[in-house]
Amino acid sequence: MLAHDRMNPLPNLFLADLGPDLILTPHTVREACLTVRRNRDLWLARLRTRQIAEIIAYSAEQWFEPGNGFRTRALAEGPALLGVSHSTFGRGLDSFLRQLTVENLEGLIAQDLGDSKRLDDFSAGVVELRGGRTALARGPSLLGHITAGNLPVPALQSIVIGLMLRSAQFLKCATGTSLIPRLFAHSLAATEPKLGSCLELAEWPRGSDPLDDAFFSELDCLTATGSDEMLESVRRRVPLRTRFVGYGHRVSFAYLTADLLSTYSAKRLIRDLATDVTAWNQLGCLSPHVVYVQDDGALSPEGVAEHLAAELARRELEDPRGGVPIADAAAIASRRAVYELRAQAAGENIERILVETAFRDLPGGVRIWQSPDSTAWTVVYDADPRFEFSCLNRFIYVKPVHQLSDVLRYAEPVRHLVSTVAVAAVDHRLTEIARELARWGAPRICPVGRMQEPPFAWRHDGRPALGDLVQWTDLESA
Repeated sequence: MLAHDRMNPLPNLFLADLGPDLILTPHTVREACLTVRRNRDLWLARLRTRQIAEIIAYSAEQWFEPGNGFRTRALAEGPALLGVSHSTFGRGLDSFLRQLTVENLEGLIAQDLGDSKRLDDFSAGVVELRGGRTALARGPSLLGHITAGNLPVPALQSIVIGLMLRSAQFLKCATGTSLIPRLFAHSLAATEPKLGSCLELAEWPRGSDPLDDAFFSELDCLTATGSDEMLESVRRRVPLRTRFVGYGHRVSFAYLTADLLSTYSAKRLIRDLATDVTAWNQLGCLSPHVVYVQDDGALSPEGVAEHLAAELARRELEDPRGGVPIADAAAIASRRAVYELRAQAAGENIERILVETAFRDLPGGVRIWQSPDSTAWTVVYDADPRFEFSCLNRFIYVKPVHQLSDVLRYAEPVRHLVSTVAVAAVDHRLTEIARELARWGAPRICPVGRMQEPPFAWRHDGRPALGDLVQWTDLESA
């Protein structure tokens, strides 16, 4: 049993509850798959959509009740496991749980499948009716998930989506990352034990081919989140009959137009930008790597960077980043050193002012602000508008552009990787900008400040969450 489980053990409902003392075998994995599938066929497959939505929504509500044990433990142990502060963790987790309402759950089905009852009964849209057809959507009998483990919300959302599809589920979690999904699964089981019997969670390391093969062989559908290399490796080994849906490496950026860089608007924008940078410590695919700023506004791009640095310094006092692995801290220090070398090469004096280290009038126009005596946050202003990958952990680039076409040109090398673009623009220009971004290929466009808080029904990587997983049965009338 894990050390933290010895202090406050969870019931042994799932394989992951048994800790590292459990020796998993291919036979164990297959038996677990067969068990949850059988339980699903006996109970979950017979429920109506509204019944499942009400169980999930009630379970989520219970997390906010005073003294809720699942929430208490998640807030106590989750931040250290993920390497984020308590406030950062709590804000991100609460944002997701608040969206688990009956209205949102049924709305996701209506959005993706055309009718909130599509999983209950044969129904039809206008076009289908004209053709004398109705249709029923059905989810996989057994849905598997390979979770990334760096953030908990994607794993929790996968569980919810699978339950709405009436699928038995098996989550294969990265080693040491199952606690938050387990707490969520246990909270569902506390509300309705039969629901918990349709779920399984386990941990095993990458490269355990016999376990992976046993897992893959029983699934009707598999979702996986991780690096592109990992997804390609999994794709090659999944049986052809098993549907595979992969979510790979993605990046995001923000674009601020000059219209909203007035004194009043800029203050709000800076706060919202800091929220996007600090949310989940910038570790998710929805976090910005670069902020592009139109260069003819009342506040210059360099001014935006300076104000953002001051706001991140303030946030560090109330919402600290927390510790990071040695390798991540070294990467940030190394990247910072690049700008110090450029400053020395230019023969500039390094001026330290409070939390700011300013490298003025460098070739190419570079300035850097950084937290003193730590790697907690870094803001780099760079006049070179080419897209750059951030070190993450609150390390952000600010770059000037003349217009949107410049953004699209300089971000072209990562077009196929883009997940989210946050845009700050006045209403009459926003539609035009969004149209251009959509044609360019951006899957999601949102306001600044909401990058890491997508709506529950958002289309991940531009794909329908349910539509990728269901199959259809058409009924043709005489």
